[in-house]
Amino acid sequence: MPDTPPTGAESPSEYRPHETTVHYGPEFAAQLAALEAGVSPDEQEVIGALPSGSALLIVRRGPNTGARFLLDADVTVAGRHPEADIFLDDVTVSRKHAAFLRHGTSFSVRDLGSLNGTFMGGDRIADTVGLSDGTEVQVGKFHLTFYASRLDLTPSA
Repeated sequence: MPDTPPTGAESPSEYRPHETTVHYGPEFAAQLAALEAGVSPDEQEVIGALPSGSALLIVRRGPNTGARFLLDADVTVAGRHPEADIFLDDVTVSRKHAAFLRHGTSFSVRDLGSLNGTFMGGDRIADTVGLSDGTEVQVGKFHLTFYASRLDLTPSA
């Protein structure tokens, strides 16, 4: 048989790049980014179901790894006090350690004068600091990752 390509109709196994290009939408890109960030499919489903004006904190490291805390109030206090909105039971956490504040559909965190401090991205925060999707906040030994409602994220260009 000759080594020349077939003429006329192409063979069915021939590579056709113009027919194999696939385009993925922003939703798929967000799911892929979440997988790369260590978000399980179950967590993706929970985050995807958050209503507008709410957010989720997931403990990534420290005691209670995997615990989830819903942020759906204007002020949510995290601390070691049994009546704290987010109860973090460890001696490295002050009774009233930090407050998560909601401003419409955006969130921020403020240290409440804790002994060990509240950290964001490895830096101790001294004032109220805005939170963005995927930000890590450290309260004592707890490393919490912040996830905003998907309905409140601004679409990327």
